[in-house]
Amino acid sequence: MSFTKSATRLLLIASLTLGGASAAFAEGSVAHTHMGHVTESWADTPDAQGLLPTAIAESEIAVFHAGLAAQKLDDLGWMKTHANHVLHAVDPSAIANGPGLGYGVLAAATGVAKHIGFAAAADDASDNVKTHAVHVATSANNTVARVAAIKANIAKIEAATTAAEAAGPTQENVALTTALLEGVDANGDGMVDWTEGEGGLNEALKHMGIMAAGEGM
Repeated sequence: MSFTKSATRLLLIASLTLGGASAAFAEGSVAHTHMGHVTESWADTPDAQGLLPTAIAESEIAVFHAGLAAQKLDDLGWMKTHANHVLHAVDPSAIANGPGLGYGVLAAATGVAKHIGFAAAADDASDNVKTHAVHVATSANNTVARVAAIKANIAKIEAATTAAEAAGPTQENVALTTALLEGVDANGDGMVDWTEGEGGLNEALKHMGIMAAGEGM
C-alpha cells in the first residue's frame, strides 16, 4: 500500500468526519443518520468511530502482519505468530489477544453493509443514496468474503507441521489482506471498481464520498 493511497484515504475520511457532513448527519434525516454510522460514529467501535474507518484501520493492521509473516517463509513459528496477529485484526472473536483494535474487519465491514442498507431503505433516502449504497455495500461484502478466505488460510497455517506447508497460505494472505483495502482487478480490465469480486474498502470509501457530495455535505 503506497503512502499516496494511504494519505488520500485519510484525507477522504477526514473530509467525511470532520467537515460539513457532521452537521448534515445531525439534521434528522434517517438516511443521513445511517450514513453517519458508516463514516462518522457508531456506538460500539473503538473510540466510537465510524464503521468504515474502523474496518480500514483493522485492515491496515492485517496487511502489516501478513507482510511480516511472509518475510520468514522458512520459520513455521514466525508464520503462525503473525497469522494469529492477522486473525486478531480481521476477527478478534476467534482469538482473544493480538495487535488489532479488538473490533475486527469482519464486524466492521458487515456493519458497513448493514447500515448503508438501512440508509438506502429509509423513507427519506434520495436516488443518490440508493445508487451509491449498492456500490458501498457490494465492496463491503467483498471484504467480508475476503476475511473468510483469510481465516481459511490461517486455519491451514495453524494446522501445518512444516514451514513448507505454511508458506503457501502465508503468501496468499499477503494478497488477500491487501485486497481488503485495494480490491482486485477480477476481470482483467486494468482497474478495480465496486462490483462483486472486485471492490474493497477503498471503493467503499470512495463511493461514500460521492454519496456525501451528492447530498450536499
